[in-house]
Amino acid sequence: MAIYTCGHTTPDSDSICSAISLSYLLNKIGQEAIPARQGPVSPETQFILDKFGFEAPLLKTEFAGCELFITDYSDRGQAPKDLDEATVVGIVDHHKLGDITTSAPLECWIRPVGCTNTIVKEMYDYHGVEIPANIAGVMLCAILSDTVIFKSPTCTDIDIKIVRELAEIAGVEDFAALGMEMFTVKSAVAGVPVRELILRDYKPFDMHGNDVGIGQLEVIDLSLFDNIKAELQADLDALREENNLHTACLILTDIIKEGSEVLVSSKDTSIFEKAFDIKLEDGKVWLDGCLSRKKQIIPFLQPAFA
Repeated sequence: MAIYTCGHTTPDSDSICSAISLSYLLNKIGQEAIPARQGPVSPETQFILDKFGFEAPLLKTEFAGCELFITDYSDRGQAPKDLDEATVVGIVDHHKLGDITTSAPLECWIRPVGCTNTIVKEMYDYHGVEIPANIAGVMLCAILSDTVIFKSPTCTDIDIKIVRELAEIAGVEDFAALGMEMFTVKSAVAGVPVRELILRDYKPFDMHGNDVGIGQLEVIDLSLFDNIKAELQADLDALREENNLHTACLILTDIIKEGSEVLVSSKDTSIFEKAFDIKLEDGKVWLDGCLSRKKQIIPFLQPAFA
């Protein structure tokens, strides 16, 4: 039986690229594997796939009766709805440990680094498998994306070292320029429906029994949102009500200024204000130096619900 390698429900570049890189590795060590995705490919991810000659992984949202190697998450809220009917054979991830459990032993590679593909590279090294240039290219791009070209506080020396190694394999001479190309593509928001923007990089969380949704958009100039910010806020309110969420947030990150404006819709905004010791103005706040949802939002917001 083939193993499906697949990331979270709203896949970002790391989720898609780790499914590809992990499936190649598994096949090379004698385990038949097929890369999959649970949702649409973002413009940034499509740029990466096109640049290195890949088709998007298989779109698959049901895994009952299948073997599944999870990439880039371990929270049940980001898993397929029929997860309990699948056999999880492994997890590779760089986030906090989530609430997925299994009835049988499984392989786990969970490390506090900036990107899942950093860990997959370590798996290649562990198994002594050579990485093809095109695989190295997508892995490299995923790390540049997740670490915001090394600006994110999640970035580690290991990520930087591995980017340099992958760039050499992929034949990429200027990986910083490649990173800026990716973020320029990511910054193209004009004409995109606001709901699509909110859900482009959106993750659901269970915070002490409260359903919370957090999306993030990373751009090279926050002024790109000036004409649609009110629409984004209104649709964030609608999303929260439609899904009966306690709180919905959208993090608008300016990678040049190195900070984020956070739009907040909540049944009780005082929880968000308490978490970050701030006061919201018209449902939003600027958080200087905030680039990472994983390291600078979740660890503060989740305890505030306790």
